[in-house]
Amino acid sequence: MDSKKLEILVTAVDLGSFTKASEVVGYTQSGLTHLVDSLEREIGLTLVRRDRRGISLTREGEALMPSIREFLRAHARLENRIADVTAHRAETIRIAAYASLAMHWMPEILYRFRRVCPDIVVDLRMVDHALEPFELLEKWQTDVIFGAKQSGFACDWTPLCDDRMYAILPPDYPAAGDSFPIEEFAGREFLMPYGRFDVDVTAAFDRHGVKPVIRPCRVDDETVIRMVSKGLGVTMMAEMMLRGRTEGVKVLPIAPRTCRELGMGLQLRDDQPESIRQLRRCVLEFIQKR
Repeated sequence: MDSKKLEILVTAVDLGSFTKASEVVGYTQSGLTHLVDSLEREIGLTLVRRDRRGISLTREGEALMPSIREFLRAHARLENRIADVTAHRAETIRIAAYASLAMHWMPEILYRFRRVCPDIVVDLRMVDHALEPFELLEKWQTDVIFGAKQSGFACDWTPLCDDRMYAILPPDYPAAGDSFPIEEFAGREFLMPYGRFDVDVTAAFDRHGVKPVIRPCRVDDETVIRMVSKGLGVTMMAEMMLRGRTEGVKVLPIAPRTCRELGMGLQLRDDQPESIRQLRRCVLEFIQKR
């Protein structure tokens, strides 16, 4: 059975849409649909139902999904083990991190780590969306992640700090104080961050019942900030995403205080390698001295 088809099926089901899944896996929507149809023919069962709201699992799909996820985790572990054995490579720690954390945290953390574990190879990658580190960890395709805590994913999680959320406003915005009431976003044109980094923003709005006029932006954070500077809307970002990018805009902390929890995630296992434990110690030392 083709594991790639199963991975695509799981991605589509988790996102609830072939359209959203196609953006993540790099296939066209029609190509992705064809692969899932091919998988259903191969299995001999209809796994997903389609309607105007997206896709959902059939009864047969729900019955098979736990086994499919376990198969993919086992397949990923096998591939990793094969690569280790055939390459006879030195121990490698694979790290996946948000771009902002890779930029502002990882150089110092890796400097500290190299001093205590000079023979360990570190493979650092930046991810494309907020959920990707957790998905990679779940599939055993990375060993360590740095990101914002997300519900629905199980891992060995170490909280590191609260990353405060800020309103990004045009320079001439008539702000009344030194903070920005989150309710003031209601009804305003809001440039939504791309790459599933909307999850923290959406959660904040939902907690307070705020409904801005969402304008999705398929551009990077810096471009969104520049758009705000030209009066094309307002947005909300975490402090880590804003560092060094606030020229030409007004930046105010959200009131009431709103944060996302940044942390370090590891695979759920009882026998964490000594190198991983050393890395965690380096991370905690770095955080304490920030």
